[in-house]
Amino acid sequence: MSCILHIETSTNVCSVAVSEDGQCIFSKEDLKGPNHAVSLGSFVDEALSFADSHAIPVDAVAVSSGPGSYTGLRIGVSMAKGVCYGHGIKLLSVPTLKLMCVPVLLRELADDNALLCPMIDARRMEVYAALFDRSLKEVRPTQADVVDADTYKEYLDARPVYFFGNGAEKCREVITHPNAHFIPDIYPLAKWMMPLAEKKMLDGQCEDVAYFVPFYLKDFVAKKPKDLLGVKSEE
Repeated sequence: MSCILHIETSTNVCSVAVSEDGQCIFSKEDLKGPNHAVSLGSFVDEALSFADSHAIPVDAVAVSSGPGSYTGLRIGVSMAKGVCYGHGIKLLSVPTLKLMCVPVLLRELADDNALLCPMIDARRMEVYAALFDRSLKEVRPTQADVVDADTYKEYLDARPVYFFGNGAEKCREVITHPNAHFIPDIYPLAKWMMPLAEKKMLDGQCEDVAYFVPFYLKDFVAKKPKDLLGVKSEE
């Protein structure tokens, strides 16, 4: 197995973790952000010092790859690349929406046949979302949605769907289907990246440090209701 430094800055939350052999051995979080420019450097320094003081060589850096805030992701990826260059180690990327599913699965909060719908908040009733089954197989890819009562109806008619993330709360009064369930207080945190980053490490799915670019929210165009078709969303 390996030791991985994890960096997550895709939303207002800034977090760093270190895992060894699949276990979290260091974690630092700032939920009061966005303070990435202030917090991230000190968090990474503490994490690397912790690993060094325990004579644990860091083998790779895992960074949240988005979608997410342009500024947050840029800061996180820049830091990750700097550590990789400075230490001569590998870079791994972890999709933000997929990592948000990890705490839901670990807590066994969803039914066996349920779909998981992590959401990142955007303007008004717009969210950035994807749908996964419990094996984290992508059922519907990430896209921008303007949410109304019918946005996820085809999935809700078939089975339970669990909505969570900082974009889910504002949808609670709009999505009233009996198969819709909302899970509060789920954030994209570095410590939840571990199983996904470990798998990428084992599979040899590393990024090119020089050319890796994350997926910014502005890269997605919202799927609008019919009366809003053609109106491009803004970050």
